[in-house]
Amino acid sequence: MNAPQRDIRGVLITVNQGRLLLPNASVAEVITFSDPEPVENAPAWMLGQIRWRGWRLPLLSFSRFAGWSNEEGQIGAKVVVLKALGGNPKLPYFAMLSQGFPRLVTVSRSALAESQGMKELPAGIHSMVMLNDDAAAVPDLMGLELLIDKALQEAA
Repeated sequence: MNAPQRDIRGVLITVNQGRLLLPNASVAEVITFSDPEPVENAPAWMLGQIRWRGWRLPLLSFSRFAGWSNEEGQIGAKVVVLKALGGNPKLPYFAMLSQGFPRLVTVSRSALAESQGMKELPAGIHSMVMLNDDAAAVPDLMGLELLIDKALQEAA
């Protein structure tokens, strides 16, 4: 007897030159973009730090990180606050720049297919997928957290 297939809730986040598919449970909040405080000697993909609920969160541009584009915050840009999964008490959350408001989606097994077009994926991407007719990247959140933590330590 097979267990019933369960749909999960996901979030499609539009970044410059692409979309990211994340589990809905990883998103803590979506806020309006405001200029971040710069972080000295940080990589170009780290836009700086923002204040959120008493925390100073690193804000990253996934498009810059993946080498897709050199985006900056634009009118209508949002910031997606993500729950960190690594258990680092100094980095319980981090933030990612989004172009517009993320879209809540239902992810069913029948609607999701892994794309086989790329042999080597850019850093920070776990896989490329098609969700219905939407192409999206599934980011490697744990890998991103480790790189953010390393960048913050090196910048300090």
